[in-house]
Amino acid sequence: MFFPREKVFIIAEISANHNNDYDLALKTIDEIAKSGADAVKIQTYRPESLAIDVDNQYFGPKTSGLWKGIRPWDLYKKAAMPYEWQPRLKKAAEEAGLIFFSSPFDLEAVDFLEELGVDLYKIASFEINDIPLIRRVAATGKPLIISTGVAAEADIHLALDVCYGVGNQDVSLLKCTSEYPAQISAANLATIPDMKTRFGVNVGVSDHTMGSLVPVVAVALGATIVEKHFIVDRSLGGVDSSFSMEPAEFRHMVDEVRLVEQAIGTPFYNVSEADCNRRRSLFAIRDILPGERLTPETIRSVRPGVGIPPRYYEEVLGKTARIAIKKGTPLSFDFLL
Repeated sequence: MFFPREKVFIIAEISANHNNDYDLALKTIDEIAKSGADAVKIQTYRPESLAIDVDNQYFGPKTSGLWKGIRPWDLYKKAAMPYEWQPRLKKAAEEAGLIFFSSPFDLEAVDFLEELGVDLYKIASFEINDIPLIRRVAATGKPLIISTGVAAEADIHLALDVCYGVGNQDVSLLKCTSEYPAQISAANLATIPDMKTRFGVNVGVSDHTMGSLVPVVAVALGATIVEKHFIVDRSLGGVDSSFSMEPAEFRHMVDEVRLVEQAIGTPFYNVSEADCNRRRSLFAIRDILPGERLTPETIRSVRPGVGIPPRYYEEVLGKTARIAIKKGTPLSFDFLL
């Protein structure tokens, strides 16, 4: 199984932040490696994978949102990463110590990525109902991450059933808010532990908010994958630039996630001897003579915990001192008859 891993798997998404500049894409991978990510993810598609080159009510200029006024065809044409770059970028990423993988958006892209030899795949949120695509990716037998930004519970069950139906059990889900940028108030991160219980799979977060708060809280709630868009410099612009992290911001997020991992640790109930000694025990609060009976006026529960534990207080009351017990001495059953 690729997931879960020993540490949170942190993914830097290039998406359209290459701005159709190969050297910029290469530099982005270099910066991602320096920023502490485990993997770099790209998107493999052509405009026809997602839209039709017509100007009607379905494919005309968007009327709202970040890409208002742009036709989907033109948006995807601008944002698509050329296929010929991808083998070279994969080599560069792996030489930098990164895992390189992609989100395919049609069956042709899956075939291309299989020839490229990627180790895992991601299904984007809006493809949650593209069952032929999910089935084709799952049939590769490779680990699969499915984002759920626009998925109902039934959609998720169906996608998982399709994967299991072709024998692929290595499937993880990402809690995602499919807004660009997304508002923190829409994150609904309480869904993460619920998803783990409801679907019985590894769960992470794909985040489009600004800053690192959502990923850090998600990890605290059990997320074991974090995906964020990465850009060398937001001032370069581009269709995804406004909700992407710059290198220093990404590095800060990685550092915070790693600290949260340390803080979460593992379930632990053991108490060291030193800590036991910091608790309470029974002490003589005045000098006690041999043959004298112990009373509330002669013993008390105080710190430290080096004597008889307080749970024996009632049992000890009324017992007789076998020896002289000096004020301030921790009680021992050896002192009593």
